Amino acid sequence: MRLDEYFEEIERDERAERRQLAAEKSYAITDYLDDVETNFEQRVSDDALLGSTSPTIFVGRSSYPNVSTGVLSPVGHEERAADFETGGHWYDRDFSIEDVFQHRTGLVNTAKTTSVTNVADAWTGFLGTQREVAIADRPVDVEIGLDSSLDVDFSVSAEDVTSPTGPRARAESATLTENPHVPRPVKKTLEDDDWRAEGAMNYLYNRGFDVYDINTILSAGALGEGDNRRLVPTRWSITAVDDTVGQFLRGQLRNATAVDKPELFYNEYLGNRFWILLAPGQWEFELVECKAPGSVWNPAPERGMVLAADREGHEGRTSYVDETAGAYYAARLGVLEQLVERGRQASVLVVRHVTPDYWGPTGVWQVRESVRNAFDGESGTAESFGDALRQLEPKLPISLARLRRKSSLAAGVQSSLSAFGN
Repeated sequence: MRLDEYFEEIERDERAERRQLAAEKSYAITDYLDDVETNFEQRVSDDALLGSTSPTIFVGRSSYPNVSTGVLSPVGHEERAADFETGGHWYDRDFSIEDVFQHRTGLVNTAKTTSVTNVADAWTGFLGTQREVAIADRPVDVEIGLDSSLDVDFSVSAEDVTSPTGPRARAESATLTENPHVPRPVKKTLEDDDWRAEGAMNYLYNRGFDVYDINTILSAGALGEGDNRRLVPTRWSITAVDDTVGQFLRGQLRNATAVDKPELFYNEYLGNRFWILLAPGQWEFELVECKAPGSVWNPAPERGMVLAADREGHEGRTSYVDETAGAYYAARLGVLEQLVERGRQASVLVVRHVTPDYWGPTGVWQVRESVRNAFDGESGTAESFGDALRQLEPKLPISLARLRRKSSLAAGVQSSLSAFGN
């Protein structure tokens, strides 16, 4: 499909229109919070949290290496506990920002402070219960004793980008009330003390585990070589898995044939718009973020559009990105999965437009799923990378000239055209 036809198709896309949030930001979530607090208070008796069903865990990063590590439980919604765990099913169900916040504030975090080290053989007590929850393939029934009252604080900040924001309580004990089911591949990684964490992650990914499952297992200190196993803060584990699996997939493309012509894909979700341009050539990747005034990452209108960008060449990166943080690795993973599936490599430019409708932080999962699902739709094609950029310019929130000043890939196109003209 030619790009001009592709743009017309996007404008008629009813799903994109349905996902577009209203111009007036919705703060309906605040009406939900009072009910959440009441529900938790009703379930606490004599300093003990009555039995619940835990789908996942959380490991904090504040005061590292002595961190707060906890079990997350949707008290009062045990029958659908799996719904509360972050994953691609949130995208499939077309979650709104309010839906995301409701599911995050609906989780109580019962936690203890512990060192991230010396956890290799922690199969008893609170850490043992937490690890059993992490490695199970379905939510696990638990009973948790508390040594403090619930701290209900629903404030949203940059610290909460990838973490639940529900009530917190200090835990005294945690006990499983059922035997969790642990998949055989997970048991294999647990039993092999000589397996580096990177290899174990890729093994699980190749056995059909999504990155959401793997980062929870990594976070619980259940991967790696023997005594080197340690708890990994949730925010770090998410990026670590995206990066590790991404590098593994990139290695599979080293000798792959390049795509035949420029292809443009588009997706929109939660007030974020993604343009993904694949061009003939060796693997390169760049993410450019355009953060609109009034969006969660650019609340000051006087700043205008704020740009951020990071990139890598054919050999990948050896250092953490400077400007785009976890979104870079999440977007790169989605692209690499598609290219490996096709058996092709490409030079890839992803432009993310964070609109004012993105009024609350939901986490990098929405970047990962938006990019993954962009490839489910039809693509538009162009004669050249430069031609694709020129046709794309009217759809972008910035001029092509400004994009070229920020993007190495776009600037490279301009340089090549200038040299050709001479």
